[in-house]
Amino acid sequence: MINDRYSMSFTTGSLFHRESVELAVLYLNLGDWNAVRDKVIAENLLQTRTLNTLKRVCREVISRLRTLSPGELEFLVEGSHQEQAYLLWLAVCRRYRFIADFAVEVLRERYITLKSDLTHEDFDSFFNRKSEWHLELDEITPATRGKLRQVLFKMLREADLLTANNMIHAAMLSPRLLELFHQGSRRDVLYFPIFESALRETTDGHR
Repeated sequence: MINDRYSMSFTTGSLFHRESVELAVLYLNLGDWNAVRDKVIAENLLQTRTLNTLKRVCREVISRLRTLSPGELEFLVEGSHQEQAYLLWLAVCRRYRFIADFAVEVLRERYITLKSDLTHEDFDSFFNRKSEWHLELDEITPATRGKLRQVLFKMLREADLLTANNMIHAAMLSPRLLELFHQGSRRDVLYFPIFESALRETTDGHR
């Protein structure tokens, strides 16, 4: 058994695109995540119906944005809608190692081996495989497991990495976004369905 447990708290919500950009703007102005949280809650800046929902969404969004560097946060604020979505997918992968492993071992692997779809069975097979090493997954009920799968597929669609009928959509990383990725971990780009040859062409074309 691996001691490094998976965090599986992504049972609600989505990519939180609008909310993430708003909070990133606030952070760049205030420079402190606690101050961002206090202001969001005091003024209900996310316009939720209940305080509990506001606190939960705020906590979730901040936990993802904290994985981004200051340069990545600045890019998130001024990038195109698609670039923002890719950065938010990266933040989700950094926040949840289960999703990161799924992105590398299933999403990208299926894409580069020319399997164009992503099915619920792919998720279930991955989940079962990982549960052999992560016993915490055995504690998850079938209903929660179904919800995790639903949320993950929804985030993939919002990041434009999966179509409505579950076909894998190749990532179209812009040269400036790739340059930003190259300043971080080499693993970051592996979270996206893209061929190595396409990466080289984009990089070479930008030089």
